[in-house]
Order: sequence, then C-alpha cells, then structure tokens
Amino acid sequence: MSEIARPSSLVRFGVFELNLQGGELRNHGLKVKLQEKPFQILAILLNHPGEVVTREELRRQLWPADTFVDFDHSVNTAINKLREALGDSAENPRFIETQPRHGYRFIAPTHAAVGAIHESPLPVTIEERHEDSLSATAETAREVPPHASPKKLWLAGLGLGVVGLLAVILFRTDLARRGPPAAAPIPAIHSLAVLPLENLSGDPGQQYLADGMTDELITTLGQVSALRVISRTSVMQYKGAKKPLPEIARELNVDAIVEGSVLRSGDRVRITANLLYAPTDRHLWSETYERNLGDVLALQSEVARAIVTQIRVKVTPQEQVRLASARPVNPEAHRLYVLGRFYLNKRTEKSYKPAIDHFQQAIEIDPGYTPAYTELAESYVELNRQYLAPPKELFPKVRAAARKALEIDPASAEAHAALACSYFEYDWDWAAAEKDYKRAIELNPNSAMAHQRYSVYLSSMKRYAEGIREAQRAQQLDPLSPWMSRNLAICYIYAREFDQALQQCRDTASLFPEYSGIYQDFEAIYIAQHRYQEAVAARQKGYLLGGMSAAEVATLGQAYAKDGVRGYWLWQIRRWREESKHRYVPASWFAYLFAGLGDKDQAFSYMEKAYQERDRRFTILQVAPGWDPLRSDPRFQVYLRRMNFPP
Repeated sequence: MSEIARPSSLVRFGVFELNLQGGELRNHGLKVKLQEKPFQILAILLNHPGEVVTREELRRQLWPADTFVDFDHSVNTAINKLREALGDSAENPRFIETQPRHGYRFIAPTHAAVGAIHESPLPVTIEERHEDSLSATAETAREVPPHASPKKLWLAGLGLGVVGLLAVILFRTDLARRGPPAAAPIPAIHSLAVLPLENLSGDPGQQYLADGMTDELITTLGQVSALRVISRTSVMQYKGAKKPLPEIARELNVDAIVEGSVLRSGDRVRITANLLYAPTDRHLWSETYERNLGDVLALQSEVARAIVTQIRVKVTPQEQVRLASARPVNPEAHRLYVLGRFYLNKRTEKSYKPAIDHFQQAIEIDPGYTPAYTELAESYVELNRQYLAPPKELFPKVRAAARKALEIDPASAEAHAALACSYFEYDWDWAAAEKDYKRAIELNPNSAMAHQRYSVYLSSMKRYAEGIREAQRAQQLDPLSPWMSRNLAICYIYAREFDQALQQCRDTASLFPEYSGIYQDFEAIYIAQHRYQEAVAARQKGYLLGGMSAAEVATLGQAYAKDGVRGYWLWQIRRWREESKHRYVPASWFAYLFAGLGDKDQAFSYMEKAYQERDRRFTILQVAPGWDPLRSDPRFQVYLRRMNFPP
C-alpha cells in the first residue's frame, strides 16, 4: 500500500466531496470542519475503496515509528471524529465499516468529480432527501433545446442560477433547523466484561501492573448493582486472544466490552479505555487518563465513573459515593500489593507465601491501605480451603486482617466477605456469617466469590433453593471458571438433586476437560447411589488429572477388584496416612473414610479431632452425603446439637 493516498484531487461519495489539494471536505457544497488525522484517514480509505486498510497500515502512514503516542486511542478518536463529520455510525455504517480487530473499509460508491468543489455554488448533482423537492424544477431548468437563441440560453442560465440559489437557501435553512446529524443512540447495556488491559511499556516485567489494573477496574465497576460485570477468572482467559469481540461477547454473554491499555513511564501511569457495543463491535467511547502513581486509585475510579456515565446505567447514591472515594496510595505499596495479587491469583501451594509477603510489605509501607489487608485475609482463607495449614493457625489472622480493613474502610466488600468466612468456617457463628455475606454482596453485587461462598452457607443451612440460586449467579458472573461450575454441582449434591448434579458435573468436565476437582463430585454422587465401580473410575480419573502416576492409580483399581468396596476405602486410608507424614491432612477426611468403611468407632474418634480443630467440613454436617453412614448413630446427633445449627 502506498504512502498517504493521492487519489483524484476531487472524489465524490454520497453528498460529500473531498478536495485533496485544498484539504477540504464539503457536504452539499458546504465546508465540513475536519481535523488533520481524520482527514488523512479518509484520504487513505478513499484511495482503497472496498479494501480493508489495517490499523497497522494506518499506524505506519500516519504516526512515525519514533513517535510516542497511544496509537489505539488516537486512531479510535480519529475514526470517531470522521464518522461524526460524515453522520455515519459503526453500528449501521454507510461509509466506513469496521473489521473487528483488523481495520476499516470504505464501503460507499465513489467517483471522481469534475472541477473544484468550491468553484460552484452547487454540487454537480443534487442528491438524497434534501434535493428531492427541487429535482423536477432543476431538471426543467437544465433542459435547453439545441440551437437555442442567446436570449433563451441567457434565460435558461438565469433560471438555473435561480434554482441553484433557492437550493442553497433551502438546504442551509434545513441544515440550520435540523442541526448536525444526530449520533446514533447508545444501545441498552446491562452487562459488560473488562478484557485484560494491554501492557504498552515494552517490558514484560510490567505485565503484573496491567493485570492488576484490570483486576481493580473490574472490582470498581462491580460495585454498580445495575450492571453484571464478568469476574477476573473468566476475562483473563482472553489475554492475547485474537477472537472478534462479538464472539467474546457471546461466550461471556455480555452487552459491552471494555478494552484498553496501560503505560507506565517513570512515576506516571496512563490508562486508555475503549467501550464497545459487543454484538456489532460498535465503538461507543474512548478516553485516556494519566496520573501520578500515587493517584492510581483515583485514576481507576475516574475511568469507572466515565464508563458508567457513558452507558447511562442507574447508579444509587451510595454507589456514587463509593465510586468517587479514592485515597492516595504510596506508589511502592501499590506496586507490592499488585504483585501480591499476581501471586495470589495463581492459587497454587507455592504462590501463597510470596503473595502474603508482598501484602505484608505493602502494609508496612502504607498502614492505611485497605486492599492490602483484605487480600492478606483472603490469602489465609485460601490456605485453609486447600488444607495447607490447620484452621487454628489461619483464622485468627483472617479475622485480624479483615477487621483492620473495616476499621479503615467500613464499606470494603472484600473485608466483609473474608470476615464472613471466618464466622462461617471457623467460629460457626451462623447469624454473623450471613450478615457479613449479605453486606459483602450489597457492596459488590458482582463478586462471584461472595455469591459462591454464600451459596455454600445457604446450602449448609438446608436452604437449598436459595443456595442453588446463589451458585447460579456466581457462575453467571464467572462463566469460564471451573470452580464456579463445580460449585453449582456441589449445591445440587447437598440438595440431593443427584440427576441435576450429575448433569452439572458432565457439563463442567466437558467445558474444562483438564480439571481434576470435578471427579471428586462424580465420586460423591456415585457413592451416595452405591455405584462403587463408577466411583472408583471417577476417583482414578481425578488422580490421573491431578498428576498421580498411572502405575499408582492402577493400584486403586486392583484393591477394588480384590476386596470390593472395602478394598477401595482401605486403599484411600493408607494413602492419606502416608500423606499426613509430610503435610497437614484434616481429621475429617479420615472420619469420612472410616465411615464409608463401616468402622464407626474410628470414624467418631476422628470426628472429635476434627471438631477440636474447627474443621470446616463440620459446616456441611447436616447436608453432605458422605456423613450418611453415621447419621443414625446417636453420637452423630450429639455433634449436630453441638454445632447449634438453626432450625
């Protein structure tokens, strides 16, 4: 493709004429104000009518390689201004068609014009609806018989001039009355996804900053109850993806997409955000914001407020206050916090320690930085969920960090959610747990994790329908998370809706074929239905996906083949006893295994240990099928009374 296009000096399309030599765009002969970059882009597109001009080609022709510019923002702004001048729209284009994530194409018919536009008071042809009322008169005025006399020619010319003058007067009067072309209305938007912001620094080591800013923008927007905002786990799967935006929107079931970039230069950070109506890839809004690193929280709030304003979604007064409240933060504390989030989001055994270390360092530098406390609390909650340390070691730390966060910011949804986990899983204070779960969801209605954890709470209280609804809501907010999909299956299991549970397990396994956790739920369903051979196969599949060697997995099948279901339970008891020599294994696991084996005395011995440990599996004592072999024993009823479940 050539350098900036040089088509015929005059090009007509629709009611417009472009004069390249004069640098003018005219509409019905009237000059249209158009800045340099939009004009140059129009010239390039007109030089290649019907062809796709890539964004990279526009970059190459219009912005030299050594120019420091946020290209995505600049070209989006220029295209928007060009469409505004033409009265065009991305949703229903007449002139410029967007090729998603690729470039642009000029789609209207074009042809070279004769003479300069400004040399005649009228365009050469009278087009579209403004001229329809004058077309018959104009054609009559132009009909001059051959061999007409000079007088007749003069009269005809005079008539043509009068008609032309009338046309100009009427057109300008109509234009003044109607004003500039109205922009296409913004479609209704009730859901959106923030795609991973692009790291423009050129330094892969700064990727954590772009990811952290994505997380924080999702969290900020999530405070708006009128919006459904997709959670981080799902959107991060599109990092670097080249899928068209409408396809991504269909997969996430959203109306709009926010995409953009982050650029850090010294102690300055710049965010560029673009808002697009996803089904048609229509560009709705674009803006760039720049602040000092110490004002990064205010920067994120400003971006979120601008997006909410653009889509005209209802925001409650309380939400407005929360969106506007952002304190300065020490730049180094923020850097450590974002790095801590980076490690925490890995959710692996080795990643929790560096996550905790970074959060603690951030707190030391900036003791008033609420998010560092909430994520520190969340780190300890996750350690307990993965049984990486005893509950008595972890939950006092959860409680201390969450309460400190609430001292600083009583409206911290994340702190309320962490405190609710402590009340539910450790203190067994059911009323306090529900109060904080509800408060967390009220403050951030788009927190998939809060909905998920509340769903387990509700199910454990035998409020099955409510629990299933919360689990479904969590999955809607995080549709590409295997854990959210699995959690819905678990709630069906607790409700003893085994057919629905099996179907949800199959759906999860189909969507996430490498996810080992779902096979524990297959196993639980099959055991509850006394389908032991299928339970063994499910357990083997889970072990293989979890990394156990095929040879070791085979020994489980051999144990079952030799001694039946007894061999199955004994094999697992031996495995976990060996495992307990190297790591923390909760006593409730052994209680469950001995209950399956039929050894109730051993089962209740381990149950007492689990009770003293404050094992979180006691929260599901009423509902989990794994405890069924013990339910008829009076000793089991004692534990139910000690747990003080609500009636």
